[in-house]
Amino acid sequence: MNQRFISVEKLSKAFPAKDGELVVFDDVNISLDKGEFVCIIGHSGCGKSTILNVLAGLDSPSSGGVIMDGKEVAGPSLERGVVFQNYSLMPWLTTLQNVNFGVRARWPEWNKEQVNAHSRKFLELVGLSHSLDKKPSQLSGGMRQRVSIARAFATNPKLLLLDEPFGALDALTRGVIQDELLKIWSETHQTVFMITHDVDEAILLSDRILLMTNGPGARVAESVRINLPRPRNRATIIDHPDYYKIRNHLVNFLVSRSGERPDDGTRNVDPTEPKTPDTPASSESSVISYERAAR
Repeated sequence: MNQRFISVEKLSKAFPAKDGELVVFDDVNISLDKGEFVCIIGHSGCGKSTILNVLAGLDSPSSGGVIMDGKEVAGPSLERGVVFQNYSLMPWLTTLQNVNFGVRARWPEWNKEQVNAHSRKFLELVGLSHSLDKKPSQLSGGMRQRVSIARAFATNPKLLLLDEPFGALDALTRGVIQDELLKIWSETHQTVFMITHDVDEAILLSDRILLMTNGPGARVAESVRINLPRPRNRATIIDHPDYYKIRNHLVNFLVSRSGERPDDGTRNVDPTEPKTPDTPASSESSVISYERAAR
């Protein structure tokens, strides 16, 4: 059996509290194959961002560990790139210079022409070839996030971590950048771990979706395989006969079942298989209720 590229083993995180400690998540076990795009979904407070920070080496677990490509993750590394929700650009640098900064750190032996050419390639992929000399203050929120994504991909990390990168964007801009993210990922085949609260976004982007129970003491309850064919398009994916089977399964978990406490580890689920009586698809009213709550 092939070794998993990423293996998260018995991960837990606790913080001091008045009456002892608060266990945010416990016994989290996750695996990712090389080149896989995995999204994780769960209600606020279940520890998704903390798990991502542990994967990035920016935080330490209370117990358990992370193995990437046969080595334990300990501290930050250029092998792991992170895109946060708040852009994280240096305001005194131009678009091109912001990307160059990451590229030079990754390949310090490159000359100026090599760095510029490499950075321009990824900025072109996100549609910013016309804004190379603009500073972040001259860019819209969506354009700033494109710079962050271009910089992360340009450094060619083994693992790309995305923490709700589109959460602050309007729906139209969000859709455009989703398409650009898919375009770059299809070319680079990098391993991606992404946090999102958007069910439709997760279905569009991912190979698998991890569903977390509510905190405290949250766990990964299900690993849902997204078997929809690639390449995917936002305008046509909803016409696939399995789309709403998958969507209803995800929404049903988030609305009705996220309070579960699984005792037998993560379940692998294929929502396109015939439903058993104890796992009905959610009603349209449940879908609407969840979408309103998520706004």
